[in-house]
Amino acid sequence: MNSSKIIGIILIVISLGVGYVGINKIADNTKEINLLGLKIDASNESGKEQGYLYLGVAVILLAGGIYTVNKSK
Repeated sequence: MNSSKIIGIILIVISLGVGYVGINKIADNTKEINLLGLKIDASNESGKEQGYLYLGVAVILLAGGIYTVNKSK
C-alpha cells in the first residue's frame, strides 16, 4: 500500500465525518411545530448555511479522496 492510497482513504474518512457534522447542523437548525393546524417555522438560517458549507467541503474532500485512490492504481 503506497502513501497516496493511504492519504486518499484518510480523505474519504474525513469527508464522511465532515458530512455527518453538516447534516446534523442542518437538522438542528431546522425546527417546525404544528400547533392547532398552524405551522410555525423556527429555523436558524446562518446555522443552516454553515451546515451546507460543511456538506460542500465534505463533497470536495470525498472527490479528492476518490481521485487520489484511483490515481494510485
